[in-house]
Amino acid sequence: MSTDIKPKDFAEGSSTRSVGEQNQHQLVSPQTQPPAPLSRYESQKRRDWNTFGQYLKNQRPPVSLSQCNCNHVLEFLRYLDQFGKTKVHLLGCIFYGQPDPPAPCTCPLRQAWGSLDALIGRLRAAYEENGGSPEKNPFGNGAIRVYLREVKECQAKARGIPYKKKKKRKLPSKTSNDQDQVKFSKQTT
Repeated sequence: MSTDIKPKDFAEGSSTRSVGEQNQHQLVSPQTQPPAPLSRYESQKRRDWNTFGQYLKNQRPPVSLSQCNCNHVLEFLRYLDQFGKTKVHLLGCIFYGQPDPPAPCTCPLRQAWGSLDALIGRLRAAYEENGGSPEKNPFGNGAIRVYLREVKECQAKARGIPYKKKKKRKLPSKTSNDQDQVKFSKQTT
């Protein structure tokens, strides 16, 4: 019996192996196993991080990550607007403030506020995962939060659908005095 494996066996996925090859495979496999596939969030975060890095490289002159500040992030967000898919009516448009306009108009397509907000969250996390300090994170700068708030309000007015803040629930707190009063009222009746 021959221990030679024909190339045809590999192409067809045959499991025929010699004892030496099986032992060698067992020793090598933990090191050569592919990493687990990334989650949707992680792959999107990596894609966003690479896109932002490419944007910085394409600037004239190119900007390194160590030189990046909130102004570069704001420019990046404005640059992304041209690829948006959300109709945002301008102030002079006859459909401004209407949630469901009856006809098309020439108002621009923009990035939706929710998309920009999620993007900033992913880039903020990626910045720190790639060695940036939280204190110097340009994605967490106050100017970015102000910009996002302005985009949110502008888009809400243009659509005629205001974003409402979620109200915090007030939990009724029972103090010992309340409980004592309940006990006292039961005893007197």
